[in-house]
Amino acid sequence: MKLFTAVVLLFFLSCKKDKMANQSDPNTSAYRITKPISYNNVNVSVIIDKPAGNEFDVLITYHGTVQSDSDILPAAETTLSQFKNILNRQNMMIVSVAHPQLNILFGDNILQAEAALLWVKNKASTELGITTKKIFLAGHSQGGYLVTRLNTMHKTNGVIANAPGPLNLVYRCQLEENGQAPASYPCYNLRNVYGTTVANSNAYYQRSLLNFTNGFKSDILFVQGLDDMAIQLYSWPTFKQDVNNCSNCQTRQFVEIPGGHTAIFQSQTAKAEFNNFINSR
Repeated sequence: MKLFTAVVLLFFLSCKKDKMANQSDPNTSAYRITKPISYNNVNVSVIIDKPAGNEFDVLITYHGTVQSDSDILPAAETTLSQFKNILNRQNMMIVSVAHPQLNILFGDNILQAEAALLWVKNKASTELGITTKKIFLAGHSQGGYLVTRLNTMHKTNGVIANAPGPLNLVYRCQLEENGQAPASYPCYNLRNVYGTTVANSNAYYQRSLLNFTNGFKSDILFVQGLDDMAIQLYSWPTFKQDVNNCSNCQTRQFVEIPGGHTAIFQSQTAKAEFNNFINSR
């Protein structure tokens, strides 16, 4: 009888152990969630795409310009998926930032962009129950503008900017004032505060990416499609020259390829350079 009882007990313990081993630990499971975060009293939502495991390098992505507030989260989701599709690593966590745009002056969303970076650096491990290692930034269009500016503020393991802009808000907004380009929220909001580009060109220039070509704290890769819009390519040679002339920047790399505004997501050359950049750091 005692032998029978011992056998039954061992069987029960074995089954319980197997059951526990098969249960997913929420901290090691893969998931994609939308999470409101806060850092230094600045609030922003992020979409987190976490692979299985609990220790990761992190890619923080930033989306381009949208036309309404309802488009911000979908843009962050799309940008996450676009960068994930060209990333050749399956073990990297991606955090896509749903930074605001429409009810603020262009460039002021650097506060939310920065808050997301600092949250990943200093709070993500605790709040998510994981360990973060290397941190990279990647942005498309206005997202490229944000990651370039962030590179003048904080050190990371590397930054990738695809078709960053607007490069020159004086030029862009003046075209709109003259009826040579469609109206846009950034220029409309700036004009309401500063007046026209003729009346106050310096205020527009201060927020242009041409004003942020020095002091890069981390290596940065710029990707630009040479069939992009004329409004982008007009200032691209000046921007590239100013960045190359920087005397207090980390390594700068330019990849210029055939293709439009989203060339990094279509070009095999750009994809290879993107992955080489991340994997070599």
